[in-house]
Amino acid sequence: MDKTKVKEPEKTPEEPPASVDTGLHYDRYLREVIDFLEKDQHFREKLHNTDMEDIKQGKLAKELDFVSHHVRTKLDELKRQEVNRLRTLIKAKQDLEGGNDIAVDHQALLKQFEYLNHMNPHTFEVDDLDRLIKSATNDLENYDKERHDEFKKYEMMKEHDRREHLKTLDEDERKKEEEHYEEMRKKHADHPKVNHPGSHNQLKEVWEEADGLDPEDFDPKTFFNLHDTNGDGFFDEQELEALFTKELEKMYDPTNEEDDMVEMEEERLRMREHVMNEVDSNKDRLVSLDEFLVATKKKEFLEPDSWETLEQNQAYTDEEMREFEEHLAQQEQDLNLKAVDLQKQRDELERQQEQLNAQKVELQQVQAWSPPDTPGSATRPPRSCTGSTSTPACRGAVPPEY
Repeated sequence: MDKTKVKEPEKTPEEPPASVDTGLHYDRYLREVIDFLEKDQHFREKLHNTDMEDIKQGKLAKELDFVSHHVRTKLDELKRQEVNRLRTLIKAKQDLEGGNDIAVDHQALLKQFEYLNHMNPHTFEVDDLDRLIKSATNDLENYDKERHDEFKKYEMMKEHDRREHLKTLDEDERKKEEEHYEEMRKKHADHPKVNHPGSHNQLKEVWEEADGLDPEDFDPKTFFNLHDTNGDGFFDEQELEALFTKELEKMYDPTNEEDDMVEMEEERLRMREHVMNEVDSNKDRLVSLDEFLVATKKKEFLEPDSWETLEQNQAYTDEEMREFEEHLAQQEQDLNLKAVDLQKQRDELERQQEQLNAQKVELQQVQAWSPPDTPGSATRPPRSCTGSTSTPACRGAVPPEY
């Protein structure tokens, strides 16, 4: 957190804890995500029954696949809002660097970026925006990295489950299952040639099939303007990913057993990252018209290398798979030990409950055997009161008859 900014002249706002530095919009963004996930009954139950250590380790992430569609849609919208905030910063920086005396509405920016209140509340400098843009891009890069990591875990778990299933089959069934598995792999790999993402052939195919235009009239500038859907002069991540739909449809069909839609989204992410790395020269995670036009004049645009799809690049190594299965085995062992310990605790609680029940029955029996006091009868004093009525317990007691 940057604490070098100019002090407020009058009232200093309350500062957050020094240890909190979660990056661009992280706190508010996280709260929004949790709020919407809490609205899903399945996820809410899982969240409430999971301890903090499991949450930190990401064990709850797979439950996101089961949340309601409207909740997933809202989470996607929150992600799009993050990208839109980044676009606002880029535009403000351009206005400042352009030297055209274009006033930046800093109050509007402050309203959108509430966490900036600890900074200079009156003006924004290019350095400030550079720092914020870096923060935004780092957050988005981390998001992509986490998606890759989650996909790798997904693929390893899928393979682990397949192997475990084979162990439950006899030799003939196992052979049939292995043959079916290989058949599905071959069917998935049997698809039309996939164009190199961002190449001339790939974009021209979109121009012809999606836009319905004559391929001979392909024009990069016109293409850019057609697919810059919000008209801001940039391709953002969502606009870029939309360009790859035709290529992905060659490989993935949700009605086919052999096609995995989770893998399709990983392929889409790989394509977008590749084009960003090739075209986004200033690394702001947006492709401007100038950057796009420069890329279309490179040799690689007309003569790209062949694109290697996911089935040609296994998501994990044999060593990673071995470590993953060892980790799962250790988890299972820990859970078994925990289950044994919980059973012991349960047995002990039941034993204590039985003791309490026995004591309760004994007390009830003692009370039932005690003769009731008759009206007007005097209370017989305890033996210790013989010859004395000075103590509180002995006052009012009838002395014994001799």
